[in-house]
Amino acid sequence: MKRFNFPNRLILAFLITLPIIAKADNVWSYHQEVDKLSNQSFSYAQSPLPMPGLYDYLKLKLVCKGNNLQATIEANNLITSQSSRFNIDYQIDKMPAMTIAMKTFPDSKRKGYTEEFAKQLAEDLLTGQTLLIHVNTIIRTVLSSSMPLTNADLTIKQVLADCNLSTDNGKAATSTYSLIEFEQSLRQLPLDKQQRVLAELKKVMADLK
Repeated sequence: MKRFNFPNRLILAFLITLPIIAKADNVWSYHQEVDKLSNQSFSYAQSPLPMPGLYDYLKLKLVCKGNNLQATIEANNLITSQSSRFNIDYQIDKMPAMTIAMKTFPDSKRKGYTEEFAKQLAEDLLTGQTLLIHVNTIIRTVLSSSMPLTNADLTIKQVLADCNLSTDNGKAATSTYSLIEFEQSLRQLPLDKQQRVLAELKKVMADLK
């Protein structure tokens, strides 16, 4: 009977470690690497692994490379052809969904990026607990994934700091009113008020010409 004690202890020790591994995979993580081609160092915050069977595989990253911030998304399935634009919709908790444009890399049909909307996305990720993503593909299907924002605050702020981008309580210190913020506010208004706002905006644009 004694000869079974040692392997039994090994099995027990292995089982004890399983919840720890699952927990580690369920949080955002910070990484520093070196590009082997350019020998340039870069850092990134990476989303947790998706839960198998519930959603499509989507991996989100906020990358600081060459002092530029970039958001990337990677899927196991086809998104669109190389160097082509596509849209993703994302929702933080119960906030209104936002739409941003990305572009696939020249050598990939499953991985895209944006620099234009990277900072806005990073700021939004600092404000909630859960992220829902929809990726609109070329074949009119939608890839979707839900992921927790556990540890996103620390990892994303570190990447922003690497790119010399400051934050103030999770929001960048800026007084500008972005187009995304305007569209979000406009969608929350009744249809008649939306028309009034757009009419006033049309007058302002005409005066600026």
